Amino acid sequence: METHPPRLKTNFADNDRLLKLKNAFETKYGQSPNFYAHAPGRVNLIGEHIDYCGYCVLPMAIEQSILAAVLVKDSGTIELANTNPHYKDFTVSVGAGEIKIDKDNPQWHYYFLCGVKGIQEHFSMSNLVGMQCVVDGTIPASSGLSSSSALVCCAGLVTMEANKKSLSKVALAEICAKCERYIGTEGGGMDQSISFLAEKGTAKLIEFNPLRATDVKLPGGAVFVISNCCVEMNKAASSHFNIRVVECRIATKMLAKVRGLEWKRLLKLAQVQTELGASLEEMLGLVEEVLHPEAYSREEICKSLGITPEQFSTDLLSSNTQHVTHFKLYQRARHVYGEASRVLRFKSVCDSQPADSVQLLGALMNQSHASCRDLYECSCPELDQLVDICLKAGAVGSRLTGAGWGGCAVSMVPSDKVESFIQTVREAYYTPDSRRAAMEKKSLFVSKPGGGATVFIHE
Repeated sequence: METHPPRLKTNFADNDRLLKLKNAFETKYGQSPNFYAHAPGRVNLIGEHIDYCGYCVLPMAIEQSILAAVLVKDSGTIELANTNPHYKDFTVSVGAGEIKIDKDNPQWHYYFLCGVKGIQEHFSMSNLVGMQCVVDGTIPASSGLSSSSALVCCAGLVTMEANKKSLSKVALAEICAKCERYIGTEGGGMDQSISFLAEKGTAKLIEFNPLRATDVKLPGGAVFVISNCCVEMNKAASSHFNIRVVECRIATKMLAKVRGLEWKRLLKLAQVQTELGASLEEMLGLVEEVLHPEAYSREEICKSLGITPEQFSTDLLSSNTQHVTHFKLYQRARHVYGEASRVLRFKSVCDSQPADSVQLLGALMNQSHASCRDLYECSCPELDQLVDICLKAGAVGSRLTGAGWGGCAVSMVPSDKVESFIQTVREAYYTPDSRRAAMEKKSLFVSKPGGGATVFIHE
């Protein structure tokens, strides 16, 4: 695998999307772009809400992506435009301290500026080059396919290239994972990692600390079909996501304290397992032994940890979770340790390719959805309905993918049943609802593992 993002000379006559974006740029700014940057979205096959707990995940890049056309200018500003008229133009000065991100107002351009600021801070650049950029996105927004992270990654790649810097894919992924937190999302790094480290034709097992990616050969005889439930959820605009991060952080400290570990320095559930030298099955046993299924109040947590309410708010809560009064620690920890185990079993099946591998992987996906729905409570009625329809339509496994609370399901479908599967799902979920029917073309599709972030220049 190449260690740096590829830089490809491309004949635009062979790429209709690049040609359209070039024309849009020239219409907007009256000049041709210097280069183009591409960052794909992703579908997570299994391993939901566990990357920020320190556990590995198993995504693949999809063909849908963010594509930016860029002209470097000696203008002292970054001018941003989008091919989608819903997203308004934005201009910002590139001087020291000028790039500010409003996490209370997560507009599209602030995600782009997260990537810009991440590269600027990594290289300690007081001034960046000016740029004109036109962005084109084919990833449905707030669908659980990582449109926001792909935009951050694309912006990071654009800023690196425009300022004549060089970074490895791993470094770019780590920078972009860190800088997306400027918008208020406390993610774990999966989305940015697969956007840079993906390779065509293979899914990836993404591991953290240190970040690394391993090829996962998916079995023949089945394909993955993505279906959007058409309920949008913006991670940065709501607190659902960060509440789960906080609940896992508190569960980490409660488990660590009971076992006599230095609980104050531990932040992730995986760290407790590592410190104890325990198996995932033993960690599930510890959860049963230590945590109770009833929600914990602030007072009970403070008493258990021996901290004040002020320390609780300052040290354990994020800015948009200060209002939360009760925390489901048992359910969240059970999901995380169980899901981490399912990821490892999924990879093991892919590696060994037994005769019934498709059925085994489907069963793991179904268990994952049940855990997301019942223990992590990150599904929604529409997603549950869609998953049920997908299973009845012939999928061997179906589950929500992405943060949840809306967005997409991913289904494993035998290759010989794909056409009938899509037709059945279309008729059962999309056709009866006029709004969904209007969105169906971009909401129901077969996905193959795509390649990672790339810079294109005109041949």
